[in-house]
Amino acid sequence: MAAKLKKGDKVVVLTGKDKGKQGEIASVNPSENKAVVEGVNIAIRHTKQSQTAQGGRIAKAMPIDLSNLAIVDKNGKPTRVGFRVEDGKKVRYAKTTGDVI
Repeated sequence: MAAKLKKGDKVVVLTGKDKGKQGEIASVNPSENKAVVEGVNIAIRHTKQSQTAQGGRIAKAMPIDLSNLAIVDKNGKPTRVGFRVEDGKKVRYAKTTGDVI
């Protein structure tokens, strides 16, 4: 099945502790049905110091379920994603405005 959310999409969080926050998708893991969004679902990871990297408490964005994300349309509102064929190509479009994403 075609991916409704892809890397680089601007999304908003629908549920959870970060509800309402917006960010850009950094990576998607379709097999686990999760995505990492910049600035959302931040956890503190304690890392040991090494010769190359500084140790300490490092904030890291953790994966969030795709069902808790919605793409943001040109009006800044969350929308669902649909598919249609234009000029022989399958394209994604925002259901609220009908614009191609």
